[in-house]
Amino acid sequence: MEEFLLIFRRESETKENQPSPADMQASIKPWQDWLGGIAAQNKLVSSGNRLHPEGKVVKPNNVVINGPYAEIKETIGGFIIVRAADFDEAVAIAKGCPALVAPWNANVEVRRIMSNS
Repeated sequence: MEEFLLIFRRESETKENQPSPADMQASIKPWQDWLGGIAAQNKLVSSGNRLHPEGKVVKPNNVVINGPYAEIKETIGGFIIVRAADFDEAVAIAKGCPALVAPWNANVEVRRIMSNS
């Protein structure tokens, strides 16, 4: 089994595209069900990793700017780490992410985690 990072991205949050409180509440159960299903298969390595929208970016020559990346249109909302036999299985897991549907319309980036050995 290999480990894969699933990164949840969506359009940068403006006042116009922020989810309503009802949307937020309605999203809890689908997320719990999806993560619970992955955990039940013993494929969930790490979860609950939601990122705060504020950040800093450190660039060469000790330049620090407000981040995450003001020049991109998407923000990273969080991530999980899963175990999968191969890339195709990791992608299949990502396809079940509740953030892929309205009102979120997010996307999930799947990246293989390279081992140190």
